[in-house]
Amino acid sequence: MRNRRASLMLAVLSVATLTGCGITIPADPDGTLDRVTDGTLRVGVSQSDPWTVTEGTGQPQGTEVDLVEAFAAHLDADIEWTAGGESDLVQALEAGDLDLVVGGFTDATPWESKAAVTQPYAESTAPDGGTARHVMLAPLGENAFLVELEHFLLDGEAER
Repeated sequence: MRNRRASLMLAVLSVATLTGCGITIPADPDGTLDRVTDGTLRVGVSQSDPWTVTEGTGQPQGTEVDLVEAFAAHLDADIEWTAGGESDLVQALEAGDLDLVVGGFTDATPWESKAAVTQPYAESTAPDGGTARHVMLAPLGENAFLVELEHFLLDGEAER
């Protein structure tokens, strides 16, 4: 009982200390959400029809492009599109040159060690007949940005 009480007191003291320091959770160490809001959302997009169409269109199109445009409007942000291959875009995301990458990614993405993966927000039929659960990629550690994006995608904000 004494160890439990001591642990509880330590937890309360820790929370009180962190609160007094002005730390907010979730946080963005690089300030992505603050920078993008009323600013520019830098988005990497790779070809994955019908989710993202970059070839021969001039301007990206597709289901995920529409979602990103609605999210940018939600943040009062302009969009700067960068088309490319997945590997190059994920590398740019890691380097801090992009804020978001879309391209028909699923929760089976091989990029989860290099990018924060949103919760699945849509499902489709995979080529093998199974269910593909679609996600977007954000910078690792930019949790306030990721939470805002997930709330937008999962709470139906995109449909409003």
